[in-house]
Amino acid sequence: MSSEKHAPGSAAGDSTFVYVTFIRTTPQALWTALTSREFTERYWFGMHHECDWQTGSPWSLRFADGRIADSGAVVESDPPRRLVLRWRNMFLSELHAEGDSHCTIDIEPVEYAVKLTITHSMARPGSIFIEKVAGGWPRILSNLKTLLETGEVLMPLVVTAD
Repeated sequence: MSSEKHAPGSAAGDSTFVYVTFIRTTPQALWTALTSREFTERYWFGMHHECDWQTGSPWSLRFADGRIADSGAVVESDPPRRLVLRWRNMFLSELHAEGDSHCTIDIEPVEYAVKLTITHSMARPGSIFIEKVAGGWPRILSNLKTLLETGEVLMPLVVTAD
């Protein structure tokens, strides 16, 4: 899960993170979980997407209080098989300065499960942003998998006074 692995079709100077998991669900149920606010808020620690999921549409990921965490656009939308987002961090200046990344979400039925592959890449070697998403995606996707398979998240949002 190194941020320096190269996905098929990525350039040698890119920073790329790839995560693969198998979830006992259907492609449509996974697509709904990935794109609906109700599901996203449960497994993404209170955050949610704002988007109509049509190719060319604007996309944003927002904190529970409405602040924009990340934004971009839908590059490709092929429900329930593939979603590609242009993605830019909006709340940390050092990450924002790195520019746009691309996040590709591939959904493939495999026997009684679904193979979910997230490929998040940026055309910049040693990207700090890709290093950060390499730490975030496993937590988010573990929550998503557990939610779809059991009805509960693995790591519920813990709110502190800080």
